[in-house]
Amino acid sequence: MEIIKNDLRKFADADKALVLRGFFKTGVGEYGEGDVFLGVSVPNARKVAKAHGARISLDDVGRLLGSEIHEERLAGVLILVEKFEKANCTRMALPVDSSESHTDDADTIYEFYLKNASRINNWDLVDLSAPKIVGEYLLGRDKDILYELAKSEDLWERRISIVSTYAFIRAGEFEDCLGISKILLKDSHDLIRKAVGWMLREVGKRDGDLLREFLRENYSDLSRVTLRYAIERFGEDERKGWLKGH
Repeated sequence: MEIIKNDLRKFADADKALVLRGFFKTGVGEYGEGDVFLGVSVPNARKVAKAHGARISLDDVGRLLGSEIHEERLAGVLILVEKFEKANCTRMALPVDSSESHTDDADTIYEFYLKNASRINNWDLVDLSAPKIVGEYLLGRDKDILYELAKSEDLWERRISIVSTYAFIRAGEFEDCLGISKILLKDSHDLIRKAVGWMLREVGKRDGDLLREFLRENYSDLSRVTLRYAIERFGEDERKGWLKGH
């Protein structure tokens, strides 16, 4: 695990760290309060995770997720994604690299992810991992856990609940995205409003009529932010019409 921390620091950039602290709202009372940044880009964090993830146990991933440093938690979730993808290949009898030292099945990784959800505590960490782990795992399985997470008091669990549905949307399954969106429409947090709008937009890219029907039925509960995100792919005249309420 120390080699991961050391390699991340090789990519540290103090100027970028300053920008990231503002971008991810680390001030007092903000959603990322207290988060510490090294200034490492996602591609470079991914390089480090890919280089060492195969030799890292879930216990060590847990230690990374417990770090106050954002990029160490980022490396942790990227390693989890890689581990899950390999485990899923095994489950589907696809070829995998047999040289991996630490192999865990998909069930174990999924459960570990949910157990540590409180440490996947910024929107980039959620967005880079929830669809690829929680969403992919729940394809073809009972999805009640997402409805439970949608009602959580924890901001990040609520974001996990809606962003995970991206995996279903890509598979052509829209029901759960719409169901969870309905639960979250009155959520007061901007990060949830944006995430719901984003997922609704993804539904609309595949079935515009279904999105329009959902918007008509739930218009009175839509925040302006959610609506703007959801209709982003509509033509200009149609967008203006929705924003004017007709």
